[in-house]
Amino acid sequence: MSGTASQHTDVDGVNGGVGLTALLVAAARAIETHRHDSLAQDIHAEHFVRAAPACEHWPVRIEQVPDGDADPLWGRFARYFGLRTRTLDDFLLRSVGADARQVVLLGAGLDTRAFRLDLPSDCVVFEIDRAGVLAFKQQVLTDVSAAPKVTRVPVPVDLRADWVGALTTSGFDPAVPSVWLAEGLLFYLPGPAETYLINTVDRLTTAGSALAFEAKLEKDLLAYRDSAIYTATRERIGIDLLHLFDKGPRPDSAGDLTAKGWSTAMHTPFDFTRLHGRGPLPEPNDALEGNRWVFAHRLRP
Repeated sequence: MSGTASQHTDVDGVNGGVGLTALLVAAARAIETHRHDSLAQDIHAEHFVRAAPACEHWPVRIEQVPDGDADPLWGRFARYFGLRTRTLDDFLLRSVGADARQVVLLGAGLDTRAFRLDLPSDCVVFEIDRAGVLAFKQQVLTDVSAAPKVTRVPVPVDLRADWVGALTTSGFDPAVPSVWLAEGLLFYLPGPAETYLINTVDRLTTAGSALAFEAKLEKDLLAYRDSAIYTATRERIGIDLLHLFDKGPRPDSAGDLTAKGWSTAMHTPFDFTRLHGRGPLPEPNDALEGNRWVFAHRLRP
């Protein structure tokens, strides 16, 4: 949900449409940061929440939530985003610990990995998202005098436009191993756009590169419309995720990557709940049931 590419235009910024989901994730990361058993630390997340009028009254600590972890939105769903953040942090750090020295955040949203992770000093982080989102993000980070730990290159372009040209013009080198994150992005895109994105990542990578993305396997997304997570998100903060998700058939991107010579692994989020001993577990009518986290490594040039 950090991704912000969709049919919505730049005028939305983070104040509406898919852009607003970036603030939902920021609030979740803020809550996770302040937990005594935190899985991920993001000291900047709270500042994004407080800077946007749409969410200035949202909680940033679990103690501000009357039902605590029993709350479907700020308890269970927020813990999910915290778990996802930690899982992708670990994936990214493993990847740059091997060969990758370029990081590409597709639909970067309010991601602050360039600021908070201990990446190698020669690493470059490219952040692709719409200009309105990146401008809001930069303003908040400037206001708190935040400085990235590595070279950070914002790439203000919609993923429906020529993002490849914008990325390469910004200094990305396809000959250098890279790690790509599409965190909560693909299910907002039509199936053909997802296929194009996956094929393009394959074209722009060499051996030693890696990709992580989130997929949804539900045959019928609307079957979960009355789930606790979707209902709370829709009724309490005005984000109708099922309206924002693309309703068309989804491609088998993991299978496509395997066919192209990548090594791929697919996990449920609950696998990582069990690994870390905290996070959401399956429940009836579970909107998270179809979510999958895919991790892929390119084995040959």
